[in-house]
Amino acid sequence: MSKVNVHTETLDLNWKLINLISEIDRFDASWQAIERREGQSLKELRFIATVRSVGASTRIEGSKLSDEEVDVLLRNMDITKLVERDQQEVVGYFEVLDLIDENYQAIPVSDNGLKNLHNQLLKYSTKDEWHKGNYKQHTNAVEAHLPDGTTQIIFSTTPPGFPTEDAMREMVFWYETDNDTHTLIKCALFCYEFVTIHPFQDGNGRLSRLLATLLLRQNGYQWIRYVSFEHEIESQKAEYYRVLRACQSQRPGEDITEWVIFFLSCLRNIQEALLIKLDAQGVAQKISVKEKQLLYIIESNPGIKTSEISKKLNVSNSTVKRMLDNLITAKLIERQGVGPGSYYTLL
Repeated sequence: MSKVNVHTETLDLNWKLINLISEIDRFDASWQAIERREGQSLKELRFIATVRSVGASTRIEGSKLSDEEVDVLLRNMDITKLVERDQQEVVGYFEVLDLIDENYQAIPVSDNGLKNLHNQLLKYSTKDEWHKGNYKQHTNAVEAHLPDGTTQIIFSTTPPGFPTEDAMREMVFWYETDNDTHTLIKCALFCYEFVTIHPFQDGNGRLSRLLATLLLRQNGYQWIRYVSFEHEIESQKAEYYRVLRACQSQRPGEDITEWVIFFLSCLRNIQEALLIKLDAQGVAQKISVKEKQLLYIIESNPGIKTSEISKKLNVSNSTVKRMLDNLITAKLIERQGVGPGSYYTLL
């Protein structure tokens, strides 16, 4: 295989990379049929993916809210009571994700389009009023937030002012005019280049992950709305930062093969997880839509009790118990404990 130049970086077209692209596109080719078959049951899955995406992406940047807390906040959202920064960031992220979900085809990949998304992302963040929607005015750096509360500089970024403006203009022009590079590689490189330039004062990491969803959807990968790319990144946070640092340390003209493989591996992982959830060829096809929704609820709410499931599904306790018995018989879930304290988990 050989190395090629893509934008300002180089890429090794090796068999691992080619196989990843082939696997992702093979799944994509079958997605429309899967989506038609699953229909209604995907609605609950989409909300679960949204909660996981919002929670994971904000936690990567230092938020402390769990998925359960994010779920409660989004279901009972009151924008007049967003006092804490974590809450402001969660609601801002949710609204941009929702905007992308509803209007992805109309959102331009341009200076103004990116600035507008950034402005929406930080809409409720009072601390960011002075810079939201505009490119950075001061030097910034990519930092990792460690469990002990400290931060570690991952790499330096493009200087503010003309260097950032020029780099962004060149990146957008490349993305619009490159008709030869595979779209998956273009998505991976755009997200890498964006977070490496770090064009905004804050919110770059969050926006880069939102852009991954936007670009993938604009290029036809619609299944991304039912999974959480952000959650996959969070689960590999250390590797995510290591790969970014390894590639960026060679800048300019760096070899980004390792980043592209990491990015595509994350996509393949969440495709596999989606297939497992849908159980496209197995017993899940034989259960009802409500029972599928119940499965998704149990997955996203470990330890949930029968009464709580009843409220979420808006059905009686007796109906829930019958559905739970069916799922236990089908060996999809198991009961933990006995009596009123019992709860359910996926097998």
